[in-house]
Amino acid sequence: MAGNGCNGKAAGVVVPEIKYTKLFINGEFVDAVSGKTFETRDPRTGDVLAHVAEADKADVDLAVKAARDAFEHSKWPRMSGYERGRIMNRFADLVDQHTDELAALDGADAGKLLHLGKVLDVPAATQMLRYYAGAADKVHGETLRVSGKYQGYTLKEPVGVAGVIIPWNFPTMMFFLKVSPALAAGCTVVVKPAEQTPLSALFYAHLAKMAGVPDGVINVVPGFGHTAGAAITSHMDVDSVAFTGSTEVGRLIMESAARSNLKAVSLELGGKSPLIIFDDADVDMAVNLSRLAVFFNKGEVCVAGSRVYVQEGIYDEFVKKAVEAAQSWKVGDPFDVTSNMGPQVDKEQFEKVLKYIEHGKSEGATLLTGGKPAAEKGYYIEPTIFVDVTEDMKIAQEEIFGPVMSLMKFKTVEEAIEKANCTRYGLAAGIVTKSLDVANRVSRSVRAGTVWVNCYFAFDPDAPFGGYKMSGFGRDQGLAAMDKYLQVKSVITALPDSPWY
Repeated sequence: MAGNGCNGKAAGVVVPEIKYTKLFINGEFVDAVSGKTFETRDPRTGDVLAHVAEADKADVDLAVKAARDAFEHSKWPRMSGYERGRIMNRFADLVDQHTDELAALDGADAGKLLHLGKVLDVPAATQMLRYYAGAADKVHGETLRVSGKYQGYTLKEPVGVAGVIIPWNFPTMMFFLKVSPALAAGCTVVVKPAEQTPLSALFYAHLAKMAGVPDGVINVVPGFGHTAGAAITSHMDVDSVAFTGSTEVGRLIMESAARSNLKAVSLELGGKSPLIIFDDADVDMAVNLSRLAVFFNKGEVCVAGSRVYVQEGIYDEFVKKAVEAAQSWKVGDPFDVTSNMGPQVDKEQFEKVLKYIEHGKSEGATLLTGGKPAAEKGYYIEPTIFVDVTEDMKIAQEEIFGPVMSLMKFKTVEEAIEKANCTRYGLAAGIVTKSLDVANRVSRSVRAGTVWVNCYFAFDPDAPFGGYKMSGFGRDQGLAAMDKYLQVKSVITALPDSPWY
């Protein structure tokens, strides 16, 4: 437990009260079997924020057993969808009631802007939970037109125990993005939050119990990917795994699933999304959109529009205004309402971004602004813009996950499409144009799971989200996300005396 106060931190740094630091298994907060803990640090200062129980294989075994018992014997998968939905709505009500506290946890743990957590992250998460609460009693099979003297229909049944492994950039949203449809489907879950940001997930487990979610239905096991995460993906009694994170780890999860029980896998992986701005665009609007697309959440966004392509007719004007916009983007304490951007999540990510900036310079790109740490303490980096970027450079091909824009020029629509698709990823894309013909043509030509036209980061629970190519497969959001947590069963019954066939 950690109380309010500075706890040795820099003067003026607000530290929220941290109430839950143990594993949550079978409805109880418990120590790890080993007794081990790990540090979660405050990216504003680099200081230790809390010591959290560290799950290992033994703890995952206990969590999976609790989830399996709850699936096989508790009322959760057997109650009506309407009743599950009522409990999920109570869960959402409790999250709403604790919005300020939860936003502060993510702010201190992940370096996320506090005011956006209050008005965006937490409200969007409860909207997601309510969306799937409404879907819980609408899981429908089909009546089949079976040939011969038979009748047939399909049932959609919960898959069982779902493993959920979430990243650190949106701890709250990612928790509910995966857990909400699993709950609606009647599954039980074992959640491994990112080791960098475990605090809000533990709080959500507490609120779920308060809402009436039965013991064992939600289990939360903070720990590291190579231990706790690997134990989930290789477990013979886990029926599916949903993962958001890097492409490299996605490969390991698929291998682990194949070597164990061939559990179903869904992956939302890396991105290197293009933002394509045409000559007819309103330049000021396009500049503001590009700044948002690259620097929002300090660039720690899987769909960040980090490759910005601008048509030659407005390129020079755009470059000038983009630099001015980046320089006006205030980097500072995420608890300060005047800050536009907080620190990178931890020292490792901070150093990784700075290393990519050095790659950009050494490979011949021109650094126009930024490129340096933005504070003496903490993991702050200036908004950074490169020009003279070519498609073969690391900063154009590899996901940086930081506030780094690669700004490039194009001439024709055909060239823009070719450049946009010159990536192994395919998560998202943005198009800025006043031409409906151009918007339609490019949106159908770019190989990406989401395309935004004259907007960016426009998410909604009803809009399926996922990737093409090495950005993964499977969809979050929308009713399509329920498919990850449902099995389809065909039932064929002999019907010898039917009056018609």
